[in-house]
Amino acid sequence: MGFSGLITGLLQQYAGGGAPAAPGAADDHFQQVAQAVDHGSLSSAIGSMMRSSETPAFGQMVGQLFQNGNGEQKASMLNTLLASGAPGVLSQLSSLIPGLSSGGSISPAQAQAIPAGAATQIAAQAEQHNPGVVDQMSSVFAAHPTLVKTLGAGAMIVALREIAKKIAPQG
Repeated sequence: MGFSGLITGLLQQYAGGGAPAAPGAADDHFQQVAQAVDHGSLSSAIGSMMRSSETPAFGQMVGQLFQNGNGEQKASMLNTLLASGAPGVLSQLSSLIPGLSSGGSISPAQAQAIPAGAATQIAAQAEQHNPGVVDQMSSVFAAHPTLVKTLGAGAMIVALREIAKKIAPQG
């Protein structure tokens, strides 16, 4: 896959662990790169960012993204957590969504009624029992890069470094 000189240049800024000189530039850079890379590369970078010691815990980031998401995004997050198979996720969600059963799915309207704090706890529990849920959720988030930007510049810098490691030519 060919990258324009702009995208390659942006990634090279981050490849050696660097950061942009201008405050807020990481958000713009992330958006540009997210539009240029394939879904798998973006998902992988988001997963690495979510596991990084430089970012908050996975559950905390999911809670923040959940809080900032729309109904469809929230439903996608909760359905992914529900499908993770982690014990207790169904019971926690069932206590918040009456009538939810195994194999059921959560609608955008139902998801809107769930507090962000509950999403934080459910995500942390799911990760504890199934670490692969980070990759599953990263795929969800890769489809919504504008939402991911709400995690802030620090997280965007980590994500851009991860993309640069995988894609940008080192020189």
